[in-house]
Parts: sequence; structure tokens; C-alpha cells
Amino acid sequence: MLLQVALPVPLYRVFDYSLPANMSPLPNGASPHIPPIGSRVEVPFGRQTLIGIVVAHIVAADSGVPLNKLKPINKCLDAEPILDASMLKLAQWLARYYHYPLGDVLAVMLPTLVRQGKPLDLLITHWRVLPHASDGDFRANAKKQKQQFDILKLHGERGASEDILLLEGMQRSFLRGLEEKGLIERYIQNKQAPAPFKVATMPLDLNDEQQLAVTAIIAAHEANRYTGFLLNGITGSGKTEVYLQTMQAVLEAGKQVLILVPEIGLTPQTRARFASRFAAHIVLLHSGMNNTHRLQGWQDCRTGHAQIIIGTRSAVLYPFADLGLIVVDEAHDGSYKQQDTLRYHAADVALYRGLQANIPVVLGTATPSLEHLKLVNDGKLIECQLLTRPGNAKPATMQLIDARLQSTHQRTTDDGARYDTGLTDALIGAIRQTLEAGDQVLIFLNRRGYAPVLLCEACGWQADCPRCDAHLTVHYNSQSQYNSYLKCHHCDWQAYIPTTCPDCGSQNLDAKGIGTTRLSENLHAIFANPQTSKELYPIIQIDRDTTRRKDSWENIYQRINQGNPAILVGTQMVAKGHHFPNVTLVCLPNADRGFLSADFRSPEHTAQLMIQVAGRAGRGDKSGRVLIQTLQPDNELLLKLVKDGYLSFARELLQERKMMGLPPHSYAALIRCEGKTLATTTQALKDAIAILPNGHNLAVLGPIDAPMSKKNSRYYVQLLLLGKDRQQLHRVLSQWWQPVLALPSTKYLKLTLDIDPIGW
Repeated sequence: MLLQVALPVPLYRVFDYSLPANMSPLPNGASPHIPPIGSRVEVPFGRQTLIGIVVAHIVAADSGVPLNKLKPINKCLDAEPILDASMLKLAQWLARYYHYPLGDVLAVMLPTLVRQGKPLDLLITHWRVLPHASDGDFRANAKKQKQQFDILKLHGERGASEDILLLEGMQRSFLRGLEEKGLIERYIQNKQAPAPFKVATMPLDLNDEQQLAVTAIIAAHEANRYTGFLLNGITGSGKTEVYLQTMQAVLEAGKQVLILVPEIGLTPQTRARFASRFAAHIVLLHSGMNNTHRLQGWQDCRTGHAQIIIGTRSAVLYPFADLGLIVVDEAHDGSYKQQDTLRYHAADVALYRGLQANIPVVLGTATPSLEHLKLVNDGKLIECQLLTRPGNAKPATMQLIDARLQSTHQRTTDDGARYDTGLTDALIGAIRQTLEAGDQVLIFLNRRGYAPVLLCEACGWQADCPRCDAHLTVHYNSQSQYNSYLKCHHCDWQAYIPTTCPDCGSQNLDAKGIGTTRLSENLHAIFANPQTSKELYPIIQIDRDTTRRKDSWENIYQRINQGNPAILVGTQMVAKGHHFPNVTLVCLPNADRGFLSADFRSPEHTAQLMIQVAGRAGRGDKSGRVLIQTLQPDNELLLKLVKDGYLSFARELLQERKMMGLPPHSYAALIRCEGKTLATTTQALKDAIAILPNGHNLAVLGPIDAPMSKKNSRYYVQLLLLGKDRQQLHRVLSQWWQPVLALPSTKYLKLTLDIDPIGW
């Protein structure tokens, strides 16, 4: 008997290995030592030693390699399969649909420590208070240490696992410090099965729309029938309550629930919402966790210890003991599309996994993607609409402010210079009125940093990235020149801000445009300066720069939910699913510029972002309003969105796409080529076009420069294939893609294939 092993190498094949002598079948035909299908084995591969997955058992006659040339495996790492038949089928589907090597697909599906061959049976560190320890062992000034000691003391003589204590706010440094004092001890214990699921708080009353959705989803669950649902609900319409009541039925049946969220920042909030309703073992899965915690989460999913799993896109690739429901929250979001390695879309994979397991899949969103609306039209998804907010809450009203007719507010700095704040006087007045009423304001600006470009007003020089086709963003700190710098947000190149122009020597360098830092500074001068404002209001900046540190986002969230009047300045991080009950005014100074982009998807994405941000207003008992500051108040798309709402806007876009033969009414594959020179990358794609199969009947667009043709000193060129029939497109790719990778002109280049790209 031979083993077929999938290895993490960029080759579209599996590899045959023989068994060592001590694994040979016994005389009676029994084979107790043969590595089972789905287990890990350590094998020699050239000069390397790799960890692979056994995908098949074959006899020597079925191998294309002579028996005397086959190498034996080094050892088997698992007595039982770590991936069952359904997970291997999922891997094969991913490899086939995305035209990606099976070994690399399996590498993406497995946590780092599993890929490295580490044992799966994790022993969990527990901490407990020693019998002789008492409150008298602490000095009067050791308040924090005493506080942490008291948290552990609440868990009784058995203590608690380290991951539970960390979730409760304890810190490893304090645990080690208490251990050194001889007050607590650590011990190792195998992970125990979770306690039975319980409902901690009573469900809320549902309106008729919510009740119809819950009934339909539960019916599909009870019938063990795959059904895809599009839960199309306006912001604040109670989609989360639909999730919760549906989850209750699934959990009561002893099954697991997977909740996908688009951003790491949403996982703590989502966990808190579900933990307040259910007494269950909830597992978080996202890229911000260390390798050990990710392995623990993977094992909890696989063994059934995890009852509710909340994760970002990679969680959809995890193994589950008994999955009963998948919920994809904010299903329209582009973050669900993986942009490197295996370029899968988590919402599409979720639908496949639902079909595979005969369970319902819920795609929840206030702004459905055109792809999902077409699936509804084609009868492949069932739409459940939530068009009203629970209780007396009303959707926020939207209003345009014509920036051409309004004067822009100016602020004066300490040196007497006057600067444009980027906000009209009408917008400033509305912000002040809202703050004086005791409410909060959210200002959305999807551009972090101080300013997007540094310009010489004498000769026109611009600070550009030397490695990318992009301007350097100005990061400026008025308090410290050491925290002021130029940075490329694409390759992370950094440089000092020059004092004179490198081209002409002029000192007239000006930061043009406004980022979140500069906007926060301008608002601080207006609303948090005793010289300009009677009341001082905090300005809370929310972007990647301010949420980089551990727990920073949670601290910001707690500060916002204290309910005091404040101005929140944020990027698209604040647009997705957050509940700010005291925000009654949302301002969008220039969010409508995306309607003018050359990308055909930009109007859809811009409208989704605007509606999502607008949905942060008026989520509590107070009504909300949205002010859109624009230089193009007569833009037809913008007017359609404001007057008729997102669904009418999206259906019109869908009809336009049909007339133009663009996705989702056609199917796309995008080939990107990356290399050291523009000429070699372009030639490689020309050679690829030359070997397309005859009679392919696909539209071929390119080769053309990528939207960013140079990034990190590498050049990017792309080629687009469009077809009216999905199966025909994949038939062509299955014949063509591997020969393309074997072309001589592609030898030292990087080629990637993106199926169903979200932009080009």
C-alpha cells in the first residue's frame, strides 16, 4: 500500500510515498499502523522535511512512479484523522473552484502549529489561589495586584483557566508576579467539556418581519435542509435579535453556531452581545490571536467544546463537530474576500459549507451586494426583509449640504495663520447643536493620517513614495517633531518631513487635504478649546493608528458608551455593526466622491459605506439625522440613493450591469503578474493570451497596468477574462492556467489567479 500526500508546495499534484517497514500490513491483511486518510505525516521532500496530509491510500499498481524510486514517510503524527471526509471534500472543492494547489489549500485551512506538526492534545494552564494566601499579604499601595488577586479568588479553590482569566481582564504579568510572591500557583489540566447550554436572559419581543425570518430559518434547521437566506434589514432593524433567537433553537438541539464578522474590532462587541444572552462556551477566532490560542480554538471547534464560534473570514475553513447554523454578518463587506494566497470569499464558502452539511446559512446585511440580490432573483437565496426598526425608533433622515453654496469654516492657529477645516459652517452649526443637546456626533472620513499629500507651492513638487505609485501620507504631531513623518500606507516606507523642497529649496511646503488626525485637530480647536467654546467636548479618533495597541479599541468603545457628549472621528472601522446609542448626528464631509471612480464597482461600494455609516445614527430612543456635504448635489446616483434608498439604487445598478455584461451577470477571472520590470510582466501576459484554447468565447481585456502599477518596487500588470457562463470559464481555466505557469517568460515572475475578483 502507498500513501498519496498533499504537501504545502505550489504544485498542482499530490505525491506518492511508501510505508516504512514497521508500518507494513500484517500477514492477516490488517493494517493497524497505516496513517489514516486525513492525518498528518512527516515526509522527505528533496532536501526538506515537510508536513503533509494523507488524502488517499493506493496500491503500487496505481502509482505512476516505480516502487523502487518512492521514498518512505518519516513518521505519522496522528493516530486519528484531523480532517474528516467532509473537510477533505471542502479542500478539494476550494482547490478546484479557485484553481489553487490542494496542498496549499490545506495549509491555509490549518493553524500554524498544526502545519508545523505540533501535537493537538493541548494541556491548559490553570491558576488557583494557595490556601495560605490572604488579603494581608499585600502592601497598601499594591492596589492593582490586590484587584487581580480578588478576581482569581472569586473562582474558588479550583481557580480558572488562563484564557478565562485573560478575558476577565487579568494580565499575565500580574499572574507571574503573584506566583513569585507564593500567593497563587499554576497547574495543568486537560480541557473539560463545556457545561450544558443555558439561556441567560429572556429574548426580546419580535415584530412581524422578525418573526417571519426566525420561523423560516428554524424550519430549515429542523428539517435538516440547506437553505440560504438573505436577511435584508435596514440598520437598527433588529437583525441581531433574529440571529439570537435562531441560535437558541440550534443550540438547544446540541449543535454549534458559527458567526462570521468582517473585522477583528467587531469580535469583542459581538461576543458581549451573545454572552449576555447565552451561558455557553464562546470561542473567538481571528488573526490577532497568538498561535497557541488559535490552535486551542481550532481544537474546540473540532471536538465540539465550542458551542458559539465568532470569527473573521478564516473561521469558515475550520472543522466543526456538529455545525447547525452559519451566520455571515455584514455579508456585503469586502473584508470577506481574501486578497492573497487562496483568494476565497468567505460568504461563498459559507454557502457551500451549508449545502455540504444540510444546514441553513444566513447572510445578514443592510446593504446587500449585487451578487446576493441576483442570487435572490435566481431563486438561490430566500430574502427576508426587515424594513422597520423595533419600537418607536425611526430611520435616520438624510440631507445634502451643497458645499458650493456654503462658506467653509476657517480656524486660526496660535501663529495667526488661517486654515480651512474642510467642514462648512452649516455642518459646524449642526454639530454644535447636537452636542449642546447632550448627544454624540460621528464624523466619517475614510482617510487616516494628517493629510494625504505634501506639496511645494513654489514648484509643485509632491512627496511621493520611492517604491510605489502613491503619495506619501503626512503624519503630523504638533506636540513632537519625532512623531511627525511621511508614510506610504501601501509598503510602509517612512521618511522625515523635509523642511525645504528637495527640488527648489523653497520652504513653502504645505500639507494638502484632510485626514482623520487633521480633522480631529481642527475639531479640537473649535469644540475643545476654552478660547472658542464654552463647553469642552472630547474628540475621539477611531482609525488604525489609534486602535493598534492591545485593548485600545475596547477602551475607546467603553468611553463612547459612557454616553457623554463627544465627537467621534472615524474611518470605515466605525461603519460596520457598531452600536452607539447616543449618536444622533452622522456627518459625511466627502464620502460621495466614490461615485466618480473609474472602478465600475465603486458606486455600489460607496453607497454601501454611506448607508452603513448613516445607520450609526438614531439607534437608541432618539431620532437621528445624516448630513452629506457634497460638491455635486445634483449627481444622479447620489440623489437616487438619498431619495429612494439603497434597495432601489442597487436594483438600478443591477440592471445597468446586465446591459453592460458585467458581474454578477457575467463571471470574471483576474490574472495579475508581478515582476521587477514593466516590460517582462506585460510580455508574460501577452504570451499567456497566445496559448488560450481556440474557441474559448471569453472577453479578454488586457494586459493593462494594475490600478497601482508599482508597489514596493515591484511592477503589476493584469489580464481580465470575462465569460457569460461560469462553467465555460472554469473549463478554459482548467486547461490553460497550469500551462501559463509553465511558460518560460513567467519563470521568475509571480502570477496569481483571482476568481470572482471584487475589483480590477
